[in-house]
Amino acid sequence: MDFFLPSGNSSKKSESGDLKWWQLSLIGVGCTIGTGFFLGSAIGIKITGPSIVFSFMLAALGTYIVYNLLAKMTAEDPQEGSFCYYANKAYGKWAGFSCGWNYWCSNILIMGSQLTALSILTRFWFPHVPLWVFAAGYAILSIIVVLTGNKGFDKVENLFAVIKTAAIIMFIILAAAALSGVINGDARHPGFPGSSGEWFPEGFKGFWSSLIYAFYAYGGIEVIGLMATRLKKKEDAPKAGIIMLIVLVIIYVISLGLAVYMASHGAFNEKESPFVTAMDKYNLAFFPHVFNAAIIIAGFSTMTASLFGVTALLVTLADDGDAPAVFSKKIKKWKDLPLPSLGLATAGLIASIVTALLLPGKIYEYITTAAGILILFNWSFIIISALRILENKVFGKIMAAVGLLLILAAVSGTLIEKSIRFGFFVSLIFVALIAIVALIMQKKVWKKEGGSSC
Repeated sequence: MDFFLPSGNSSKKSESGDLKWWQLSLIGVGCTIGTGFFLGSAIGIKITGPSIVFSFMLAALGTYIVYNLLAKMTAEDPQEGSFCYYANKAYGKWAGFSCGWNYWCSNILIMGSQLTALSILTRFWFPHVPLWVFAAGYAILSIIVVLTGNKGFDKVENLFAVIKTAAIIMFIILAAAALSGVINGDARHPGFPGSSGEWFPEGFKGFWSSLIYAFYAYGGIEVIGLMATRLKKKEDAPKAGIIMLIVLVIIYVISLGLAVYMASHGAFNEKESPFVTAMDKYNLAFFPHVFNAAIIIAGFSTMTASLFGVTALLVTLADDGDAPAVFSKKIKKWKDLPLPSLGLATAGLIASIVTALLLPGKIYEYITTAAGILILFNWSFIIISALRILENKVFGKIMAAVGLLLILAAVSGTLIEKSIRFGFFVSLIFVALIAIVALIMQKKVWKKEGGSSC
């Protein structure tokens, strides 16, 4: 997932953009595919088995509902603040503040998730090197990229998106060649399940718990809502989202379907991409190395883009009075670098490294689960904001309710699976802290200012 900047609670009207709807669809595909799919899906398969394919279909429905509502709000009232602005407009200052800080926290956790994923993937070549060593190395490289400015990074970001998509397409082509006999190997494929017990080897409980990882793979859809303000025709936003989701569902379902067809449920684990596992029995010495490298490059671009995003977002929050003023300060002699904001984001990266050192075995599941839950909290904000802002017909209200139920199912599913339950409590801590600060701000600051700023 690549992330761009929401402009806090700002009510700055979006100017006319230059993007066509199909361009936004393509950008969305590149921005959404990340290590959450490449590596996180392995955890989902481990938890539920072949039924992970159904998890991704349900998550696609929930994702469509969220994006469709956000796109409608964007078409009706295009604002640079996107979902944070709409939360503020619908429910007041506390909602915009909570939405902005929840988004910042989710990005910090996403960086930690990506950082851990990169470290796990790199251990494919260096299995005896501690996880935290790679985490520290990638964090330093990411900070260096931010310090050098964003011009060079912007030029290669589209290339990174192509690499991510090409890696999945490469797997699909090679898997098809293997199954058709073009590539020789000694693999015996379990094939597609022939009974409900084979589809759901871990029962309904496992399927329920896997939903969070399916939703996490679609995370970033709300950011495309931000980019929808750059469309030439804002009314094309829903169409762009539908095409984007169709492409994502096709890529996700086909690739995961091939993976679970080619390898048994017990073969998948969180330390290896499911696609590498699926091709393990074939004589393709290059595949694991090339695929692993492609995922690392893609994951690094995502993490660095997130670091750019949270750094800029905190500056905006400070400008809006939703963060201490010190975080809006920039160093003019160094390309207007927002050093205090970057420093806080760096502290988040350091916390991820320390956590990786203390919990090397389960850290990826914990951080990914917590990040996924925080993303879904923001998606809930989008739905409930749309219910108040838009004139929804009966069908629209039913779809919104379905979206909220799917989100609730994904979040609650993390409680029933012991291996990822801790991630739920991590996200709860973040939400509780944001709520406490919002309550204090409401009583001591916003009440004196006269309430909402929308």
